[in-house]
Amino acid sequence: MTHQHLDGDIRNGRHHMKVRVYYEDTDFSGIVYHANYLRFMERGRTNHLRLMGAEQHALFAEAATEAPGFAFVVRSMSLDFLRPARMDDVLDVVTWPISVKGASITLAQEVRRDEEVLVKADVRVAFISGGKAQPIPKALRELLKADLA
Repeated sequence: MTHQHLDGDIRNGRHHMKVRVYYEDTDFSGIVYHANYLRFMERGRTNHLRLMGAEQHALFAEAATEAPGFAFVVRSMSLDFLRPARMDDVLDVVTWPISVKGASITLAQEVRRDEEVLVKADVRVAFISGGKAQPIPKALRELLKADLA
């Protein structure tokens, strides 16, 4: 069963996912607490994979035969907080791949309110198995490269 309306959509090689800001996402001043942008972006990355056809259970089962006990982990992230979001804002979390190399993927992400960019991020995600970086299995690599321009 798919819930594409919940997962967002892919337009022009970029994944877009809407998020409404709730009271729980804000600090005492009524603006989004900085760490909550990380949660919004994590959801964006997960849903981006899902909509690209990475039905995670099947894909992960295939990858597990090549790299038992694998995981994706955030290796590095740079963030630039440009403007605040506030309660009841509807945000657009935009995600797109920049590069797929050996054992890592680099993604760009933006959190926008309409066309205004509030937060920008570059995220490098490493593929590990057995506690060490490993080459990304071919099926995953091909899927992830599908969106690269």
